[in-house]
Amino acid sequence: MEDQAAVLIATCSPEIRALAVAARDRLRELLPDASEEVDTSARLIAFTYRPGTYKGLIVAIALHQAHVNLMFARGADLLTQDPTALLEGTGKKARHVKLTDPHRLTDPDLATLIRAAAALTT
Repeated sequence: MEDQAAVLIATCSPEIRALAVAARDRLRELLPDASEEVDTSARLIAFTYRPGTYKGLIVAIALHQAHVNLMFARGADLLTQDPTALLEGTGKKARHVKLTDPHRLTDPDLATLIRAAAALTT
């Protein structure tokens, strides 16, 4: 079976490809029970507990030309668990963390946000 996420990531520049692979690896580590879904047209790799529905979406990797976003479907609900203000955006529900450096993926505050997002969807 073809790895759709790897195919999507391969379309990116080397810098973005490295960020996306690192983000995917980190999310797999932190969310071992989550399913992975790919939306090629939206350039998203989503991690979910309920495949095929938005309700189960925990976090998604959004590929852009100059950076990668970690998109939190219920990011607005995580603001109290974000003491270092990693989350960006003003949406009623969704927020994101912009990645331009793979070292940010090792930030313990980011891991806390990812785990908190997972707890909201279980």
